[in-house]
Amino acid sequence: MLRIIIILLNLLFFINVNSFANETLSVEKELVGIVGVTSGTVKTETRELKAGDKIYLNDTILAGVDSATQILLLDQSTFTIGSDSKVVMDTFIYDPKTNDGKIVASVKKGSLKIISGLISAKNPDNLTVEVPEGTLGSRGTEFQTIVGKKKTDTLLIGPGKNNTLKLRPGEVLVENDAGQTVLYDPYTVVSLIKGKAPSKAQKITKDQLKKFNKKMNASRRSNNIEKRKALKKELKDLGLDKTEIKELIKENIKNDKALKKELKKEKKKAKKELKKEKKKAKKAIKKNKKKNKKKKAIKKKKNKKKKKKVVKKKPKKKKKKVVKKKPKKKKKKKNKRRRNK
Repeated sequence: MLRIIIILLNLLFFINVNSFANETLSVEKELVGIVGVTSGTVKTETRELKAGDKIYLNDTILAGVDSATQILLLDQSTFTIGSDSKVVMDTFIYDPKTNDGKIVASVKKGSLKIISGLISAKNPDNLTVEVPEGTLGSRGTEFQTIVGKKKTDTLLIGPGKNNTLKLRPGEVLVENDAGQTVLYDPYTVVSLIKGKAPSKAQKITKDQLKKFNKKMNASRRSNNIEKRKALKKELKDLGLDKTEIKELIKENIKNDKALKKELKKEKKKAKKELKKEKKKAKKAIKKNKKKNKKKKAIKKKKNKKKKKKVVKKKPKKKKKKVVKKKPKKKKKKKNKRRRNK
C-alpha cells in the first residue's frame, strides 16, 4: 500500500513540474517582434540573431563591438540597439484591435534608439525604458539613450513642437527618486547620475552628437540595403507587380527624405539657438566684468576720501589723581597727665 502511495505522489510531482515548465516556456515564447536588420555579431543568451528572426518576451539582446540591430515590434515601434549594448524586453502587452498595451525595456549597457509606435500613439505614457539610474518615459517620439559606467545620457531627436510635417510633438520624461526633467525640444540632452536628480535639459554639443552617432554607425551601414530588400520581399508576397513595387519604394524613399529634411531643419534651428545662447552668455559675462570694474573704482574713490577726512588726534594726557593724606593724630604724652596731677 505504501509503495502505491509513493508512486502516486511521484507521478503527481512529475506532472506538476512538467506543467510548470510548459507555463514558463509559454511565457518565454510570447512574440514581441522581428529582427529587421543586423550588422556584426548580435545574439540572445541562447542563439545568434539574423534578419527575420523572432524576438520573444524576456529575451536579452546582446550587440557586440561595432555591431547593431533593428527590431520591429508588433505595434510598429522600432528598437535600434547600438554597438556594445545589452537590452532586455521586460514587458510587452498589445491588443491589435484597440492598440492598447504596454512596453517596458531595460538597457543594461550601451545604446538604444526608439521610434514609438501604435501603443505610444494611443497612450503616450505606456512606453518606458529602465536604466540603472532611473526611468525614461517616451511620449510619442524618437529618442536615444546611452548607458555608461557612471551616468546615462538621453537625447530627444524629434519631432518638436513646431515641425513642418504637422506630426504630433513628442517628449521624454526623465526621472528617478531625486526628481524629474522633461525633454520638449529636439536635440536636447539630459544626464542621469545615481543618487542625484536629472540635470536640466541642454542643447546638444558637437562632441555629444558624435558620441550618439558613433553608437549607431554600424546599423546605418546596412540599414538602407536591408530595408529595401525586406520591402521588396513583402511587396512580392502581397502579389504586386515590379512596376507597383518600384513606385511604392520611390514613395517610401521620398517620405524618408522628407523626414531627413525635417530633422536637418531642426538641427539647424538647434545650432542657431546654441549660438544665440553663447552670444548672450558672452555679453552677460562682459557686462558683469564692466560692473565689477566700476564697483572697484567707486570703492577706491570712497577709500581715498575717507583717508583725507581722517585726521590724527593727539592722545589726551591722563591727569594724575592727587590723593590727600590725612594728618596723623598726635599722641598725648603721659608726662603731661602726671604733671597735672
